Amino acid sequence: MDFEERLEIDDFESEVMERIYSKPLLIKRVNTTSQIAIVGANVCPVESLDYEVPENELVNEDWRSRRTVQIFQYILLKWAFALIIGLSTGLVGIFNNIAVENIAGFKLLLTTELMLKQKYYKAFAAYAGCNLGLATSAAALCAFIAPAAAGSGIPEVKAYLNGVDAYSILAPSTLFVKVNVIGIIFGSIFGVAAGFVVGKEGPMVHTGSCIASLIGQGGSRKYHLTWRWLRYFKNDRDRRDLITCGAAAGVAAAFRAPVGGVLFALEEAASWWRSALLWRTFFTTAVVAIVLRGFIQLCSTGTCGLFGQGGLIMYDISAANVVYSTPDILAVILLGVIGGILGSLYNYLVDKVLRTYSIINERGAAVKILLVIMISLLTSICSYGLPWLATCIPCPADASTSCPNTDVSGNYKSFQCPPGHYNDLASLFLNTNDDAIRNLLSTNTVKEFHISSLFIFFVAVYCLGIITYGIAIPSGLFIPVILAGSCYGRLVGRLFEPISKLDVGLFSLLGAASFLGGTMRMTVSLCVILLELTNDLLMLPLVMLVLLISKTMGDMFNKGVYDQIVKLKGLPYMEAHPEPYMKHLIARDVVTGPLITFSGVEKVGNILHSLKNTGHNGFPVIDEPPFSDAPELCGLVLRSKLLVLLKGKAFSKDRVLAGNKVLRKISELDFAKAGSGKGLKLEDLDIQEEEWDMYVDLHPIANTSPYTVVETMSLAKAAVLFRELGLRHMCVVPKSQERPPIVGILTRHDFQPEHILGLYPHIRFQQ
Repeated sequence: MDFEERLEIDDFESEVMERIYSKPLLIKRVNTTSQIAIVGANVCPVESLDYEVPENELVNEDWRSRRTVQIFQYILLKWAFALIIGLSTGLVGIFNNIAVENIAGFKLLLTTELMLKQKYYKAFAAYAGCNLGLATSAAALCAFIAPAAAGSGIPEVKAYLNGVDAYSILAPSTLFVKVNVIGIIFGSIFGVAAGFVVGKEGPMVHTGSCIASLIGQGGSRKYHLTWRWLRYFKNDRDRRDLITCGAAAGVAAAFRAPVGGVLFALEEAASWWRSALLWRTFFTTAVVAIVLRGFIQLCSTGTCGLFGQGGLIMYDISAANVVYSTPDILAVILLGVIGGILGSLYNYLVDKVLRTYSIINERGAAVKILLVIMISLLTSICSYGLPWLATCIPCPADASTSCPNTDVSGNYKSFQCPPGHYNDLASLFLNTNDDAIRNLLSTNTVKEFHISSLFIFFVAVYCLGIITYGIAIPSGLFIPVILAGSCYGRLVGRLFEPISKLDVGLFSLLGAASFLGGTMRMTVSLCVILLELTNDLLMLPLVMLVLLISKTMGDMFNKGVYDQIVKLKGLPYMEAHPEPYMKHLIARDVVTGPLITFSGVEKVGNILHSLKNTGHNGFPVIDEPPFSDAPELCGLVLRSKLLVLLKGKAFSKDRVLAGNKVLRKISELDFAKAGSGKGLKLEDLDIQEEEWDMYVDLHPIANTSPYTVVETMSLAKAAVLFRELGLRHMCVVPKSQERPPIVGILTRHDFQPEHILGLYPHIRFQQ
């Protein structure tokens, strides 16, 4: 490539970078190379997790020293931790439900009482005031204590399980906002109780993962919690398994769907799976189900305030007669097609709103809270004002419940209507989101909601769901999508009523499934979650059909909503399928230099200089004469292990092998991974000037069998290997033996489109 061509490519690359910088969500980026991401509203550095089990003298010595009882302890602790995660997440889930129902119930009872006295302005002031207070509290917690708690949390957990290590994703301060401590109710409870069109399933997944991360820290030296058993979990591999269990437990607690939680972790959250992990996640979600069932049984006696009797089945529609014919199949296909289109549009609009909110949120905590207040007021105005557009409907003579009802929830809210009548829009708006979904899924109530009321509610919920996600509160996306989808499904059911045999409540279920498939792009886990929620296995074929159609339609336009958010945040997620242009490149094409290598026995000063002047986390170790006949790749050593080795000062004055000396001074426990932000840093070392010229043997700590690929392997194949094996570093070796033993190292960054298209900007157009 001559100089002019290089200049032309550099100019094009600058334009690409400038265009990327201009995107609102990435406005504070200092590069586009996937080294920096946004967690919450903060820019933070990104590294990769290391799931590979190293092989070296130190690890082998540690394994040889383990007795059978210690191996038994390790296995026992895995299951014990799964039990603790299930118990903790189940308790948080039941507390969240009780708190939300009681807080929202108090607010709705106060509003209803004032409405019955025809004090309409006071009723609105009370309703909006309660919402405003709750919303401001949730926003303040997220703005000042843990910005990473804002939003769903599922994209961050998904990225972590993919191998992305961004500080504060699962930090204890994030957990602090998503659960309660000593009776104080925090972000997720405030946000849901404030009447926002949000759910608690995203924060519950994040909470379960935070609990698992906290348990998986392997103890704490600071607080003298260094029980010998816990040291086995001071590694990324075991923490990943625990966090996978936590994510599954979060879904199980949010939806009371234990099997759905396992499948959610398998299909959506985890990038790596094995049969042993399946057993542990299933055990964890089973514990959650038992905890929930026990407390629901306790609450059925009336000891939980306004929390209903209920059960594990949240929306029981099993009473409906499931009979369908050809027109019903056509209606289901139409539901799937429209659901896919509406879902992809929803994802597109959420993308644009998030980019806009990022500009606003960067102005500080006060502006974040102000934005939450504005959305809260808008939601309150819609929820209280739109029911005035509805006409009063006479109560049905065969109503199974009181009509109009004056309690917290129910299908028949009187609002401003005279005795014997109810307001169908108020029955949807002036309820918790869970109760509104329950009303929409109710069976044998064909004429309960006017078509016009369903249309107004659908448009309002669809729009409010879009503009609410992205503000500084913990918020899930499942419930808003189910709410809008069930409304749209019931609307289609009313339109097909003359030719359909299906109950409109079943159409609501199918509408929710189609909208979920169009936004989330999941199939198996969503199908099981919906069936566990509704207790109607007879709907399985139709739910499967509508999910497949809606997912296929949505995939024609854009990616799933969580994948889009991961990309927006700049988290370097490794996709399951490599980009098509990767097939036209080989591993050598994306290797960037300069490559920093160490000798098997290296001078201390050289190591310190390299650590100080580079940000690399992995260094190839090359053996040269007299330690080998010819230069050969001895292994790979991590920065974190070099720092521990230098702190231990197992130095020698002569350039000789000193493995036994290193093994005597340092144990495998010294190299165990510390908690978030607690690792050893270069500034912590105290190396004297005379020690710079001494030598240190790297053989005992180097991974002597790193994963390697030949330089001519296609980049697409290398990317699949990198993701499937959960690697942090992949060594690229030459094809011929006459050359140096290593060409370079591939990391997660090298597989990102920003890096590849920066090196080869025209390759996208040459496919």
